Amino acid sequence: MTPSGIEAAAPIVSLRGITKSFGGGVTALTPIDLDIARGEFLSLLGPSGCGKTTLLRIIAGLSEPSAGERHLALTPSNRGRPGPGRVGFVFQDPTLMPWSTVIGNVLLPFRLAGRVGPAKRERAAAEIRAVGLAGFERAYPHQLSGGMRMRVSIARALVTGPDLLLLDEPFAALDEITRMALNDDLLRLWESRRPTVVFVTHSVFESVYLSTRIAVMTPRPGRIAAELSIDLPQPRERSLRTTPGYAAACAAASGHLAEAMAAEPAR
Repeated sequence: MTPSGIEAAAPIVSLRGITKSFGGGVTALTPIDLDIARGEFLSLLGPSGCGKTTLLRIIAGLSEPSAGERHLALTPSNRGRPGPGRVGFVFQDPTLMPWSTVIGNVLLPFRLAGRVGPAKRERAAAEIRAVGLAGFERAYPHQLSGGMRMRVSIARALVTGPDLLLLDEPFAALDEITRMALNDDLLRLWESRRPTVVFVTHSVFESVYLSTRIAVMTPRPGRIAAELSIDLPQPRERSLRTTPGYAAACAAASGHLAEAMAAEPAR
C-alpha cells in the first residue's frame, strides 16, 4: 500500500518473513512482511511489549532477526556502497554524553568517524538551530529540560543527513505540551527534508497526527495486524487535531488497534 503523495518506487526498507526469538523461549516477533516507501512517515503503533522496538532495531541493523530478510536501499557513496550516516536513530532516552556540550553531542557521529572539521562544526551548528536550540551550543545536558535534551538527540540523528530516520517513542516521557511542540517540530523537519521516518509509539493520537501510514501491531509475539493510510492535509497544522477528518482517522486507528489486541496469538 502506497500512501498518497509518496512516489511509487522501490521501497527504502523491505522486510520479508522477519521473526525474532530470545533465550528462554520468548518469541518477540512472528513473521513480518513490510515495505516502507522512500519519503513516507510510518508509525509502528501497538501496546507496550509488542516488539515495536525490536523491529526498529532490526531495521537499523542493531539486532539480527532469527529468520527472514532485511534490505535497505540507501543512498550509495562514491564507492558504490551505502554512505556512512545513512540511518539516524533516536532512542527513547536521549542518551547524551553528560560531560560534553550540546554541540559536542551533536558532533559525536563525526567524531566516531574521525571527520571533525570546520564544515562539520557548521553543519552541527545548523542542526542545533534547526531544532530550536540556537544559543545553547555550549550548554551541558544537566542544564537542559527533558524536551531540550530530546531536541539535541534529534539534531545528532539528523546531522549526517540520513535517508532513514528511526525514532523509538522519543516523546513518551515528556509532558503533553512539550510533546505536542516536538510533534510539530519533527513534522516541520520531515516536510522540509523528506527523509523516510519510522516512528514507534503507543499513542493513537500521535500516530495519526504525524504519519502518512500506520502499521498496527499485535501484542507479543508481534505481527502487523493492519496498515492504515492517513490521508490528511499536508503540511499538518495543530488545528488539524480539532477537525472531523482527524477524529475519524483516530477512530479508525483505534478500531484496528482494538482488533489487534483481541486477535489470537500467532502459532
